[in-house]
Amino acid sequence: MFTGIIHAIGKIYAIDQHGADSRFVFNTGNMDLSDLNVGDSIAVNGACLTLIDVGENSFAADISNETLKRTTFSKLEVGSSINLEKAMQLSDRLNGHIVSGHIDGIGKISCLGDDGRSVGYAIVVPKALNRYLSKKGSVTVDGVSLTINAIEENTIKVNIIPHTLSKTIFSEYIAGCQVNIEVDLIARYLDRIIVN
Repeated sequence: MFTGIIHAIGKIYAIDQHGADSRFVFNTGNMDLSDLNVGDSIAVNGACLTLIDVGENSFAADISNETLKRTTFSKLEVGSSINLEKAMQLSDRLNGHIVSGHIDGIGKISCLGDDGRSVGYAIVVPKALNRYLSKKGSVTVDGVSLTINAIEENTIKVNIIPHTLSKTIFSEYIAGCQVNIEVDLIARYLDRIIVN
């Protein structure tokens, strides 16, 4: 489990394709990996991955065909920047919201612009996710816990404050960028209970 609070910005160091799936090697920048071991979980752009190798400033993870199809990993290249978050511990503060690291769909940034000292982003999400999204509810975009400010049809609007811009890859986004979307975990399970 994660909180949607990014710990570091890293980069993709290598991609090795193995048939339908791939092994990614990630450089973690200034993130301390000394407390991580093979088999631990880490969120990369919001997707929960299992560490299969851990170095001083890098780790490797196998990414299945299913994950490649449901996330933006198939669009990323060597050198692409990524958001990184270690799995939460029970002693941690829950500063964002409860995040599983299971991506629900791929969104697309339709426009962005200054809004005071923040930057406002409009993100088109798959229509199937609309039922899980609500104004002032939570959403995770590339692993970042955000509050939805407005919803218009299947477009959500969020604001990114200067601190978040400097600590995540949001500063690199332009219109047309694809992003991983995870809906609020509670909304997902409530829908399951009510529908069934």
